[in-house]
Amino acid sequence: MLWGNASFAKFDFNANCIRAYENIMSLKLSTARVLIEAEKRKNPTNAIPYLLDSYVDYFNLMTTENASDFERFKDSKSQLLKRLEKEDKSSPYYLYSLAEINLQLAICRGKAKEYFTAAIEINRAYNLLKENSRKFPDFLPNQKGLGIINAALGKLPDSLKKLFGVRGDSQSGIRMLEGLIENLPRSQYAHFYDETAFYLSIIQTDIVIDTANFAKIIKNTERMDRESLLRTYLRAYAALKSGNSKRTLEELSKRPTEPYYQSYPYLDYLAGMAKMQNLDPSATLSFNNYLKNYRGVNLIKDSYLRLAWLELLRSNTKAYNSYAEAVREKGYEMDWRDVQAIREVNYEAPDISLLKARLLSDGGNYERALSQLSGKSTEDFKLFRDKIEFNYRLGRIYDLSSREEQALKYYQRAIDLGKNEPYSFAANAALFSGIIYERIKNNNKAKIYYNVAINMKGHDFENSIEHRSKEGLKRLGN
Repeated sequence: MLWGNASFAKFDFNANCIRAYENIMSLKLSTARVLIEAEKRKNPTNAIPYLLDSYVDYFNLMTTENASDFERFKDSKSQLLKRLEKEDKSSPYYLYSLAEINLQLAICRGKAKEYFTAAIEINRAYNLLKENSRKFPDFLPNQKGLGIINAALGKLPDSLKKLFGVRGDSQSGIRMLEGLIENLPRSQYAHFYDETAFYLSIIQTDIVIDTANFAKIIKNTERMDRESLLRTYLRAYAALKSGNSKRTLEELSKRPTEPYYQSYPYLDYLAGMAKMQNLDPSATLSFNNYLKNYRGVNLIKDSYLRLAWLELLRSNTKAYNSYAEAVREKGYEMDWRDVQAIREVNYEAPDISLLKARLLSDGGNYERALSQLSGKSTEDFKLFRDKIEFNYRLGRIYDLSSREEQALKYYQRAIDLGKNEPYSFAANAALFSGIIYERIKNNNKAKIYYNVAINMKGHDFENSIEHRSKEGLKRLGN
């Protein structure tokens, strides 16, 4: 469906606005701001630049996670909405713009754990997009927001779905976004491709997780702007989460560094993680760069934990203890990784061979990880925690390298040893045993192990492991 020029008298997504939007999607935010201001001067009645203002604020906050930026974004929201609510209600961009601003702010609130207000804004965005889809069924951008909301909320526990007022359907949301990826390039809305690929990639990496997703993400981001810093982030992040640390470093090596790109300290954190998973001591520099340049609240404790581990790998116990103290004293406990960092340093320092095996296996270096534990047995470890982890770690390495029979044997040993301990090894071993049995179609055993995982209480990551186990039971029909 095409609308004549009259329909776009107040919402004109013209060539200059498309250029500004494309610069935002490449994280050239300063360039985008110049283009937006130029459009406001040239076409003062055009409302699209005000929608783009929200995009700039949103992606600035996504990259900085700065509390002051967050407050400014919240303050600007009401002004932007008031400005846009006065515009042409006959345009498909009218309700879309209102919904987009609500959705962007809701995502930021969610990261800041302002869940109640986020739920109100998600519900508002969803209803606006549903109404816009009824009015303008051929307006493809509607499907972006509806796909995001369905995919994300569909994975939430039922108790949280009630809070948001939208049940969501993850598979429906994924199909909607995948359909957009197919249809946008040959439509008049082709400029929305990079944003759609961004959201679909994040959902496939963090929410609807599947081993096949990494290949899909690489394919879907292939046609994004090659000079896009956002593209670099998506591909590097997806590679790290899929256990491919070498690919992460390869993608980060292509990172554009010109001064007109947005500062993005998180990429230094990703580099540190990938280097550490290859036992590269230069990871220290990357984590220090992150701590030096980052102005937000997340992954500060976790970064100090990584620096502590790197010192431990160098057998520098004094430096390890110093960084362990920094974990306790610096940063915040907002992100689960920071919460876990506190737990880690409150335990005894990890065994070096187990730590190396853990890091290497996380990065996809399975044979190197296995070599760290070769010739060892449970009795070689003094701490009871290390005895449990030794068996869990072997199970995990065998699992990740598709040696399922061996994985199940060591997972069972970890369960037997650790089922009454506060560590997550036994519960994770039960969860992953259930996943293996589900994969090989032994549904009865899968159910048994999912229930074993659910019934273990009082350990690290209890809520997460229980949720994933219940999802497994749901797939198997309980």
